[in-house]
Amino acid sequence: MPRTIIDIHVIQTVPPSNLNRDDTGSPKSAVYGGTRRARVSSQAWKRATRDAFASLLDSSELGVRTKRVVELLGDEIEEQDGSLAGRGQDLAKDLLAAAKIKTGPARKKDQPDEVGYLLFLSRKQVQNLAALAVEAAAEAGEGKVAFDGKKVKAVADREHSIDVSLFGRMVADDTALNVEASAQVAHAISVHAVANEFDYYTAVDDHKRGDDEEDAGAGMIGTVEFNSSTLYRYANVDVDHLRGNLGDTEATKRAVAAFLRAFVTSMPTGKQNTFANRTLPDAVLVVVRETQPINLAGAFEAAIGEGEKGGRIAASILKLAKQAGELHEAFGETPVASWSFGVGERVDLLHEVATRSTLDEVVREVAELVEQRQEQA
Repeated sequence: MPRTIIDIHVIQTVPPSNLNRDDTGSPKSAVYGGTRRARVSSQAWKRATRDAFASLLDSSELGVRTKRVVELLGDEIEEQDGSLAGRGQDLAKDLLAAAKIKTGPARKKDQPDEVGYLLFLSRKQVQNLAALAVEAAAEAGEGKVAFDGKKVKAVADREHSIDVSLFGRMVADDTALNVEASAQVAHAISVHAVANEFDYYTAVDDHKRGDDEEDAGAGMIGTVEFNSSTLYRYANVDVDHLRGNLGDTEATKRAVAAFLRAFVTSMPTGKQNTFANRTLPDAVLVVVRETQPINLAGAFEAAIGEGEKGGRIAASILKLAKQAGELHEAFGETPVASWSFGVGERVDLLHEVATRSTLDEVVREVAELVEQRQEQA
């Protein structure tokens, strides 16, 4: 049966910034094609995409990823049944233990017990697990509350939220509760070589008197490392797998539409207050395939130089369009549909391999195509 896979390719220029730092505070980078490139990790852009979901989807369709699941479940248990006030966290720990999810003391004193890793649960799963605890407590009466581990696991493994279904879930204590991701996000890389720079900054003490000769310098000094780059970003969604995770065509449509819009328009928040670096893409190519996802990073294996005619954005769009066209011809790849949109004179090069469009039109048309193909499956 033909698959439905959505590829999203983005060319985006970012001014001086530090979107995603390593353990030393430096902008992340990678060597690609023999040259050092700026890099923004997939995790950073996944987080930005998830954050953007808050304005695109109802909170009931989203999940919570936290170590503090004992507190989360405990609060929900007590909210559902006020007579269990003060017992919620103990019930939550027993419930999690029945599912073989280990909890232990938090690192900070006087904090509720925690799971040793980030546990991703849909809001419906939190509510349903809490309801299970309330029901078990009512059945036990004054006796000890007992939980059926299989039943707890079954509740935790149905009614997945859109973000859990897209990005997956790993449960270290029991792989049976894992959810395989239906969306993949690549590390964004610059299409050119990059060298980091340092911003030496000073901060003035507003209250210091001008005649204070003992301490006439700045109140604080420091440095911030940064770079600027034109990035190639890529992500894909396996619609059929997403439909399997969600179990509902309408939810799948909403998920695809939200992911497409959020991935294209979001940006990691690293040092944004320092650099005000938020931009929108210069060009976007969206391709629906039925074979396999295809990353077009090979277009930029040879780094774009400083002297490119028309600048790096134009050169990037040209390379992306050429790579897509030649790859489709060489491998007999015939997309189900493809769209392109963006700004600037050279974005029309993408229109040679895709239909000219806008973000709103693409979101609407992709959602409609997803519905049609799911009905045919």
